[in-house]
This record gives sequence, structure tokens and C-alpha cells, in this order.
Amino acid sequence: MVDLKDRGTVKVVDGRYKFEGNFHYIYPNSPIRDKDGELMGVTNPRDITHVHMYGGEAPFFESLKDGKLLGTRCDNPDCEHTGMVHVPFKIHCPDCLKKNTIVDITDTAKKTATVHTFMVTERTGAFNTLKKPIRFINIEFEGVSTILMSYLPLGEPKIGMRVLPIFQTKIPTFTILDLAWVPEGTDESKLPEGFTFSK
Repeated sequence: MVDLKDRGTVKVVDGRYKFEGNFHYIYPNSPIRDKDGELMGVTNPRDITHVHMYGGEAPFFESLKDGKLLGTRCDNPDCEHTGMVHVPFKIHCPDCLKKNTIVDITDTAKKTATVHTFMVTERTGAFNTLKKPIRFINIEFEGVSTILMSYLPLGEPKIGMRVLPIFQTKIPTFTILDLAWVPEGTDESKLPEGFTFSK
């Protein structure tokens, strides 16, 4: 058996990532046999710790634990699209490439978010942690030029349906899964564990 007590960790020292410990554990393989016992292959189990660096997107993920939805806006007066707001978060304007300004769009989301389109699926990729069926929704907001993909843990999605953002504020994962949406009018007592409406 593999001893995981030395599982890898990452710290920031002098502005640089410093890795310590093991990030990859190999387990014994197992034979794969057909019904007659003939060897067909082997499994090669691995335990890998993936490190995802957010860089300039860190404020977006940090804000979710506080019940805030951040977007970005181009404030370059020379840009053809000055004032354009982006959610998901874009560090730089895709048109003029200048650094965008971070803006809080929580109130805009609460007042204007609607389902643009949706997809319900029973099949998911590896490492999925959402309960099936998953109701993926694309959210549009008034005054925002982009559409945000997320999920609806309660209710059935409909195109044009008003939805409200909810946030994993109790046990945040600091991933996009800390943001979900519920139909307008949902009682707070019905929210998934750890989720709250914005403050």
C-alpha cells in the first residue's frame, strides 16, 4: 500500500511556487481477463495531484467564497468595445488586449440572470463530483457581452427562466463549482449543503 502522508503541497516563496512532497503515486497493476481467463490487458492505476495555477483569475475564485460574482470590463477609451463586461472573467480585453478592470456583477446577476440554453446529462467525465442528472445551463446577464456556463442543482431548466446565483460559502473548493444557480423564488432552506445566496 502507498503511504500518502507525504502528499505534495505547494507554497509561494519569494513570488515563486515551491513544491514539496510527492505528486504522483503508482499502484500495482491488475490483469484484465476475458470470460475464459485469457489475458486482455492490465490496469495502470495512478494517483496524481494536479496543480492548477489561477494567476490573474484568482480574484474571481476567491470572491465566490464571499458570495460575490466578479466580471471584468474594458476601460480603455481607445478600444472599440470600451465598457464591455465579461463573465467568465477575462484578464485582458480580447479586442484591444489591455488589462481589464475587475467589476462586481453580483447585483446584475441577481436582477437579470436568465437561462440562455441548457443541457441535461446522465453521463459525465472522469472525476465528476456533481449529482446526476446534471443540469448544465448557460447564463446571460443584462449588460454583459458573454455567456457563463454553470449548473442548476435544483429544479428543471427552461430557456428564458430567471435564476439566482448561489455560492459555496461554508466549505469552498475555490473552483467554479463554488457557483451554481437556482430558479428565482427558491427558498434558502432548499439550497444544497454549504450554499447560500449572496450577502
